[in-house]
Amino acid sequence: MNTSLPIYQIDAFTDRVFGGNPAAVCPLGEWLADAVMQAAAVENNLSETAFFVSRDDGDFDIRWFTPGGEIDLAGHPTLATAWLILNRLDPSRSMVRFHTKLGDVLEVAGDGDLLVMDFPARPPEPVENGQNIGVALGAGPLEVLASRDLMAVFETEDQVLGLTPDMAKVAALDFFGVIATAPGRDCDFVSRFFAPKHGIPEDPVTGSAHCTLIPYWAGRLGKDTLHARQISARGGELFCENSGARVKIAGRAVLYMEGMFRTS
Repeated sequence: MNTSLPIYQIDAFTDRVFGGNPAAVCPLGEWLADAVMQAAAVENNLSETAFFVSRDDGDFDIRWFTPGGEIDLAGHPTLATAWLILNRLDPSRSMVRFHTKLGDVLEVAGDGDLLVMDFPARPPEPVENGQNIGVALGAGPLEVLASRDLMAVFETEDQVLGLTPDMAKVAALDFFGVIATAPGRDCDFVSRFFAPKHGIPEDPVTGSAHCTLIPYWAGRLGKDTLHARQISARGGELFCENSGARVKIAGRAVLYMEGMFRTS
């Protein structure tokens, strides 16, 4: 029996199509088999595909798959999913609440043309040896820290922009991904994000990385409200706030495509 389900592709952390980070978003009446969701993520060949299911309490359960597997936290597909619910599926809402497999509760609320995500903070800690991060990235950073991801801090935006990582060496590091960051010329900080072991050589815009970037830059700059840019080829803009154990990550999103996908 052939089953067709709706699918949307939404560009997150941008106000224009072909910018930001594209996410596939799939509303479900009930969960598909894990293997089917993983196969769909591989077929979509985007950084992440989000699947979500309505709960009896009005909230939603959400899961995210990269081409390389399921992950525990993802920002841009959460923003994209919230955009879909608040703008297309239930525009009477002003806020949406997601529950993750790990038990985290993620809230996303509208604020003008922005969507504001409330996420757990993941502050980084210094790393002594840096796991040869300079060799992997092709340039040595000033400082190396880590949380879920390894974070390399550089002196200038141009240094981050000019990095040409050896993806095999990046994939060999014992972390989910690698963040490269520096002060920004026209914003508080910039970043790039690499996660080749999960099928994402360079992620265009990475909301979850900002769970680590925001606490670091808030402490370094002595301010809790921050403007960030991810300087990938597509680029993205994020409006951030440090709130101790939580961070707020705001951005815009735009619908690129909608259709149906088959599961058999």
